[in-house]
Amino acid sequence: MRGNLGAETAARTLKGEASTEHEGTILEEIRDKERELGSRIESAREKTTAMIAAAHSEGDDLVCTAESMAKTAAEQVYWTERGRTETEIAELKRAAEEETAAALAHAEKNVPAAADAIVRYVTGEQ
Repeated sequence: MRGNLGAETAARTLKGEASTEHEGTILEEIRDKERELGSRIESAREKTTAMIAAAHSEGDDLVCTAESMAKTAAEQVYWTERGRTETEIAELKRAAEEETAAALAHAEKNVPAAADAIVRYVTGEQ
């Protein structure tokens, strides 16, 4: 029986070594997977950071474009309204000049009659 014990012990020892080797292989696989996943995570982090930076840049560009467009639109409104205002002022001046000319013409027509009325009043010839 002792002869069998030696063979069993040898078999157990071989199984233990094989088990340790197997455990080592599993640990190596786990470490490899961890490195691979870590690398993927880092790659994803770098891509995400680049995407965020690009989005910020694009957002800044959009803001600049919008500000430029708003400035252009505001200037267009300003010049359009200024033109309308100048036209309206010119029309008001023309209308005032016409009314003044009409009032002067009306007054000139009435000057002889008014002068006669004043002279008659002063002289008492009513």
